[in-house]
Amino acid sequence: MSWFTRLSRWGGNALLLSGWLAASAHAATTPQRGGTLTLILSSEPSTLVSLATVAQPAIAVSGKVTEGLLTYDYDLNPQPQLATSWDISPDGKTYTFHLRQGVKWHDGQPFTSADVAYSIQLLKQIHPRARSTFANVNDIKAPDALTAVFELSHPAPYLLRAFAAGETPILPKHIYDVPGSDPLKNANNNAPVGTGPYIFSEWVRGSHIVYKRNPNYWDNPKPYLDQLIVKFSPDAVVRTLALETGDADIAYRTPVALSEIARLKKEGKLGFDTKGNNYSYSVASLQFNLDDKIFKDLRVRQAFSHAIDRDALVRIAYFGLATPTASPVAPGLKTFHDPSPTPYPFDLAAANRLLDEAGYPRGADGTRFSITLDYNTYDDAFRRIADFTRAALAKIGVAVTLRSSDISSHTKRVYTDRDFALALNMFANLYDPTAGVQRLYWSKNYRVGLPFSNTSHYVNPEVDRLLEAAQTENDNGKRIAQFRQFQHIVMHDAPDINLLSPQFITIYNPRVHDHSPTADGVEGNLAGVWVEPKP
Repeated sequence: MSWFTRLSRWGGNALLLSGWLAASAHAATTPQRGGTLTLILSSEPSTLVSLATVAQPAIAVSGKVTEGLLTYDYDLNPQPQLATSWDISPDGKTYTFHLRQGVKWHDGQPFTSADVAYSIQLLKQIHPRARSTFANVNDIKAPDALTAVFELSHPAPYLLRAFAAGETPILPKHIYDVPGSDPLKNANNNAPVGTGPYIFSEWVRGSHIVYKRNPNYWDNPKPYLDQLIVKFSPDAVVRTLALETGDADIAYRTPVALSEIARLKKEGKLGFDTKGNNYSYSVASLQFNLDDKIFKDLRVRQAFSHAIDRDALVRIAYFGLATPTASPVAPGLKTFHDPSPTPYPFDLAAANRLLDEAGYPRGADGTRFSITLDYNTYDDAFRRIADFTRAALAKIGVAVTLRSSDISSHTKRVYTDRDFALALNMFANLYDPTAGVQRLYWSKNYRVGLPFSNTSHYVNPEVDRLLEAAQTENDNGKRIAQFRQFQHIVMHDAPDINLLSPQFITIYNPRVHDHSPTADGVEGNLAGVWVEPKP
């Protein structure tokens, strides 16, 4: 065989090989229709529509059926969803949304601007964050079926980032607006009708939720999946095994024990991604009940603050996968976060001195007093934070009894019954402090029964003034200064102890593609996700 013949044959084979490789690469990046995606959560949602809750399990499922006006890229730039375009008046007091044509609710009714107007007004009444988010919205007009005009009393510089599906769900007015009915008891909350890519099929309590493909979805050819199944388990070991065995395809917000991350990465069988968490940076904190006589004394709160070593907490409870913060504004919100150190650094001597001054001497057994620390079981890390806190406070003579409960029971105990002394929670900052942080410290957001709001019952007129000023300030430099001043006051007053901001990781089977193309990641509608067939 001549050299030329051998070279020709090699070239032909090379072309065939390169063609096969190109086809394989194309197959791996081109969405394929069909299949089932199984998402596993660490807690069962209490409702399937995030109408009156900001609990993570509800947000995780809500957007699959009930969409928002907008979605957002990783830099939080708005992108179309139910609205295709929008205009903001020069004075920042009129927002006009142009809605998508031809969208229908799953029951066949047309989606219109009346649904938008109704939804926002209802959210303002009963959603924990919407009360402050839409505080400046005086009216929403619907001049025609595809135009919604928001009229504001004052500018709201954060508002355009508020319309993600999980945060501001657009609801079917024809289902909720029934004379004499209670929206909180509407059957749609547990068997939703929406505009989204998935149609609710069934909810087997304690086991799973099933969603089917919407064949008439407005964003054809999406969705690619035939079926979405959502499972839930509070046990991190169960979730880890489900991911390893393929019983679950994806889970988010670091669903496995942090001690397992290194092992799972080393084995190389699963994918890990931190994208898609930009919309909800969070801060874990301990909230004092300021109606409790012990914690009315600032010296006691200062002593507790001095007793917590945040750096050690991050190492021990979070295996280094978090950032310590004394501020309620997460470090991820770099524009607004105040990196100033806490006024109460780790100092056991100072903590003990303050408790002595407050009139709580040690008894014969070394204990000054006893309290209960409440936490919910949604996040596996909460137990480690609680254990760390108990050990830390024991060093200053405070005996802590830990009390855990599921998220629904915890919410009732803390926000409705007010039966707590110290509570451990994690709050999403979202896209702006006005949306995610104000609710926690604004005295006007304290209402018995309103979850995930002003937990401590904190009242400070200057804090109220700063927060309300930042709601309407169009000058970004002034807003930053207002939020910095707010952080200084809150860190000094210590209505809570902010601890850390976790790094959230999504873990998935490599067969899963395009799961987190937007800032809200897995909490988005998952319209574009697709799965390769199992080998």
